Amino acid sequence: MSKPVKAAVFGTGSWGTAFGMVLADAGCEVTLCARRSALVEAVNSTRTNPDYLPGVELPENLRATTDPAEAARGADFTILAIPSQTLRGNLAEWTPLLAPHTILVSLMKGVELGSAMRMSEVVEDVAKVGPERVAVVTGPNLAREIAARMPAAAVVACTDEAVAQRLQSVCHTPYFRPYTNTDVVGCELGGAVKNVIGLAVGIADGMGLGDNAKGSLITRGLAETTRLGLAMGADPLTFSGLAGLGDLVATCSSPLSRNHTFGTNLGKGMTLEETIAVTRQTAEGVKSCQSVLDLAGRHGVDMPITETVVGIVHEGKPPVVALKELMSRSAKPERR
Repeated sequence: MSKPVKAAVFGTGSWGTAFGMVLADAGCEVTLCARRSALVEAVNSTRTNPDYLPGVELPENLRATTDPAEAARGADFTILAIPSQTLRGNLAEWTPLLAPHTILVSLMKGVELGSAMRMSEVVEDVAKVGPERVAVVTGPNLAREIAARMPAAAVVACTDEAVAQRLQSVCHTPYFRPYTNTDVVGCELGGAVKNVIGLAVGIADGMGLGDNAKGSLITRGLAETTRLGLAMGADPLTFSGLAGLGDLVATCSSPLSRNHTFGTNLGKGMTLEETIAVTRQTAEGVKSCQSVLDLAGRHGVDMPITETVVGIVHEGKPPVVALKELMSRSAKPERR
């Protein structure tokens, strides 16, 4: 009888924990690595993560530790589920502990500030591994729904299709259906930019601008994402799939979306500081909107919605002023 697949999950927020549940339900031995001993004790003794998924019972084959070396030891898959802007520093500490042939899996949806690197690029850079050792999980994956074992689909992407298929096989459950893709660039851009568009839609909802505005922002936001993806060599079909349109729709329409909720509070008139104060978990689009805009500038791509979000979030521009500027842009053909 073959040994069960071992998976280490670094990050015990709602999505890291929920994906750990998926892996455990699929038959893996899963170890969550947490910083706080109180959370580890709660996971191991009460089978719950009271901080991020209260009331959700965790599988028996999922446990937690505060020791990164213990979590990483012998792991076939190492899952990275931490805020994107903290990846470089944390992974530098963990890299010497990783199992020699582990596959590094990013659950993060962001672009690094300063370098404008996608998360898989940061992983390759820090861990000194090739792209065939790095995979991405993305799509319309709201953690609370998956933790409730509600039906969901996702994309597992790797430049090596065989690796993507291996990951697909170890996270496929009756409620979680993963599809493979080799377009890592497109999959990561879809996940990162949808957070920015989610902020924009949230701001519009907070301002009470209606469903026409929401539909327009989602559609033109997808156009922005696709333009950037094409400039970076992505497959345009990726953006009509789960990593593109699917993730975008979920983020822009669900009250469970952190970025949409964050934007809604801004649209209602809260300041950035007030909104951050009432937000328990990281809304990736808040920081990544600037790095996405930097990435667009490096590739000569026009992204007016992203530029508008940066103006509101980082430059203090009142949403009503930003809206007027966005709507008064010169007219042009739709497919441009």
